Amino acid sequence: MELAAFRVCETLRRPVTELAGVDGFRALLSRALALARVEAPCLGVLRVAADGSLEGLDELERQFDKDQAREGGVILISQFLGLLLTFIGEAMTSQLVTAEVLPPHQHIAKNSLPQGFEVILNEVEQLKSVCARLEAMADQHPPFTEALLTVGGNIRSIATVLAVLVAVRTPRPN
Repeated sequence: MELAAFRVCETLRRPVTELAGVDGFRALLSRALALARVEAPCLGVLRVAADGSLEGLDELERQFDKDQAREGGVILISQFLGLLLTFIGEAMTSQLVTAEVLPPHQHIAKNSLPQGFEVILNEVEQLKSVCARLEAMADQHPPFTEALLTVGGNIRSIATVLAVLVAVRTPRPN
């Protein structure tokens, strides 16, 4: 079973391991898995291996339908990202997710996306554009620089969350 949320966990394993070590990554993923199991009991078949990889995905596929597994994966990655936000902060988490998880939007074949996802990616691009305009205004209006940069950063965070939503919910192309 190749579900996007589990790919996101695997994609983040290397950079988070470089940052926090294997034990740090395992601790974060184990805690995220424990928290996610409360909302998605189907994740009870998963374990975090010594190297930080998830074990039991085959069992998850055999015992549960794909929708349950997909929803469980979304809950797991949400918990994991929440823990990253807590321990390494918003800026570093956003940078990590943007660099490691999200494909450049121009490389996503929009005609291969399920209906609705293209609209969300268009909004992501619009939000990024607003961000760039606010940053330019910040340079031109020194009394408002800090406020404009803060608002721009918040908008960039929202754009990142929307892009992660698309990355996690989009089925992998064949």
